Formats: sequence, C-alpha cells, structure tokens
Amino acid sequence: MTSNGYPARVEASADVDERATIGEGTTVWHLAQVREDAVVGAGCIVGRGAYVGPGVLLGDGCKLQNYALVYEPAVLEDGVFVGPAAVLTNDLYPRAVTPDGTVKTGDDWNAVGVTVRTGASIGARAVCVAPVTIGRWATVAAGAVVTADVPDFALVAGVPARRIRWVGRAGVPLERIGPDRWRCPATGDELTEADGVLSESSSSTSFHG
Repeated sequence: MTSNGYPARVEASADVDERATIGEGTTVWHLAQVREDAVVGAGCIVGRGAYVGPGVLLGDGCKLQNYALVYEPAVLEDGVFVGPAAVLTNDLYPRAVTPDGTVKTGDDWNAVGVTVRTGASIGARAVCVAPVTIGRWATVAAGAVVTADVPDFALVAGVPARRIRWVGRAGVPLERIGPDRWRCPATGDELTEADGVLSESSSSTSFHG
C-alpha cells in the first residue's frame, strides 16, 4: 500500500496525541481523536469525530468513517473499512463501579480487543463485541452485533450476527459454480469451500499491504 509520499494531514480541530504515530498520506478529519501510542498507517482516513484509543494499531489504507469508535487494544490490518458510528468494544463485562460500589479505574479491569484482518469491512452502526476476530475480506452488515469470530470472506448480519453469504475481495456476493466452488462476479476470482472455510485459488489476486 502506497501513500504517494504525501505528508499526513491533521485538521486543526482534531486531537492527536503527540505520542501517536500518523503515517504518510493519512488524513485526520475535524474533531477526531487519536490517543497516545496509537499507530495509524499510511494512506488512512480518520473521519470526523472518529476515536482511536490508546495503543490501537491501524495498518495502511484503513478508513474510519465519521464517528467510528475503535477502543484499545484493537488491531486493524491493512485496508480495513469501519463504517459511520460503528463501535469496536473492549470490555467483556462492563461496569462503572465495583461490586462494593467503588468507581472503577483502569486497574480494575482488563481491556480485550477486536482484531480486524486485511480488507475486511464493518458496516454503519455495527457493534463488534470484544474479543472477536473479523476475518480477511469479510463484511459485517450495517447494524449487526458481532459476538463470535467471523470467517474469512463471510458476510454476516443480524443480532447476533450470522453468516448469510460469502463475499469476495470486491465485497460482492459470490456465485456458486460447483458443490464446493465459488466465483466472484466482479473480479473473476475463484474460491474453494471446505468444512465451512473459504480459501482462494493460487490464481486469485494478491493484496500487498
């Protein structure tokens, strides 16, 4: 993934901690917040009002749309899309106070993160409940609530999210061409299904992060 060598652009109203790392060609838009020790790769877009938590890792070419919330310790690989107002959580058992009524601090819980693999997309207002992994080139439909790992190339929807189709790298639903074979109508890539897992043939397009 290249950024054409352009410097990062950070709008004046954005709040980017001086300990964060912003890659070449990345744009951080109005009112976005990027916390300490977060790493945002090259050629990314962090939309208006988006939040990137402490130590969150974003690869190259990621897009966080307006008001997307990515809480630590999330990891997003190259080419990940997070839609408007989507949330990646980090607390499996959320409480404001301890059982004795004391206000909880950072020492009173262990953050768990969401991992989003290369090329995957998370639709608008979807919620990914940590700890889950969203597989390569998978798609989470708008408004879905993900409570379990999502396989590579799966399209999941609903509450809780369930796989309803397979999709290719272009995000387009695949067409069945045999008992265990699928083809992407947009790219022509062919994939093989075995035991509920989809894998690409050696002739499929490769993605360079």
